[in-house]
Amino acid sequence: MTLGAVAADPDPKGWDEILADAKGETVYWNAWGGSENINAYIEWAGEELKQRYGVELVHVKLDDTANAVAKVVAEKAAGKNQGGSVDLIWINGENFASMKEQGLLFSPGWAEDLPNWRYVDIENKPTIRTDFTIPVEGLESPWGMAKLVFFYDQARTDAAALPTDARSLLEWAKANPGRFSYPQPPDFIGSSFLKQILSELVEDRSVLIQPVDDATFNSTVAPLFAYLDELHPLMWRSGRAYPQNYPAMKQMLADGEMDIIFAFNPSEASSAIANGELPDTVRSFTFPAGTLSNTHFVAIPYNAASKAGALVTADFLISPEAQARKQAPEVWGDPTVLAMDKLGPADRARFAALDLGVATLLPDELGPAIDEPHPTWLERLEGEWKRRYGIGN
Repeated sequence: MTLGAVAADPDPKGWDEILADAKGETVYWNAWGGSENINAYIEWAGEELKQRYGVELVHVKLDDTANAVAKVVAEKAAGKNQGGSVDLIWINGENFASMKEQGLLFSPGWAEDLPNWRYVDIENKPTIRTDFTIPVEGLESPWGMAKLVFFYDQARTDAAALPTDARSLLEWAKANPGRFSYPQPPDFIGSSFLKQILSELVEDRSVLIQPVDDATFNSTVAPLFAYLDELHPLMWRSGRAYPQNYPAMKQMLADGEMDIIFAFNPSEASSAIANGELPDTVRSFTFPAGTLSNTHFVAIPYNAASKAGALVTADFLISPEAQARKQAPEVWGDPTVLAMDKLGPADRARFAALDLGVATLLPDELGPAIDEPHPTWLERLEGEWKRRYGIGN
């Protein structure tokens, strides 16, 4: 290489060369660090990567993915186009849209060139190629599936009286004041609740898959905020404070402080039961007309220092072994992105042997998937929520 030349980006089509280049690299994976079982899974992945491929995985624990995006933005502004501090990001939605728009992501198409891509279920999981309405174009690799599901303790709560949609949730809250709440936006779960309610109440849901129109924003979101105005006085602590995040809600369900909580993982309740965080009387339910659904991914910044190691990490995360372990409730319970009919007999048997737990709904019990709104809606919704309700205690 001549002096001052820029090294060519690694090409996953030449996988043997990728493996050789990855050996000895350290991959700084910026990923949410707010869950002990997820952190433990990432630690396991790191041990496997080191043993098999000589890749050192460092989990940079985030409370907000936007912080990792901001690092890459700052490095680009400073002209640091090589040797960046972020090698891999756990990402989707508005953060992916922002990085794609600003040209902050590694080469298009790399994800679909990974060796384990051949197992990915692109036929039945459309959100693998469209992230919150934004075409993925191989700029991020799928890692897991998510769908909004509600949980309750059948030892305390009558299943026959459970809500079946947003409006009946409001009626349930009237009959059971103080027994429901949601985390304060911009917490991911709290913001997802806003999007779920808006998706149910909006007059024309198709407007949500388009960018926000300033001229019609207020009229479009009016039903959501009218709903929240009515709900908040009925919530835990009369809406004057909010649970910090999903783990806090989970503890409140376990302690009997709330009766209905929700998460973006259909196996979350069974996983929490398996780990002793919730009683074995907890069960799941969903809304028959549908709840939000999406895919979460890993992406590589354009200036990552260890691109080969990041590619090896992304490929390992969609291996049948890693995906099956992730789906086990006692480990995490995160649904797979793989298609069972693309796997060999041994790998199909690995998934078939999983006990998904007493609280996990079967796929045909989860109800329809509601598309995530276009990423531009999130910032506007969170800003309007803050303007109206301020910051809780």
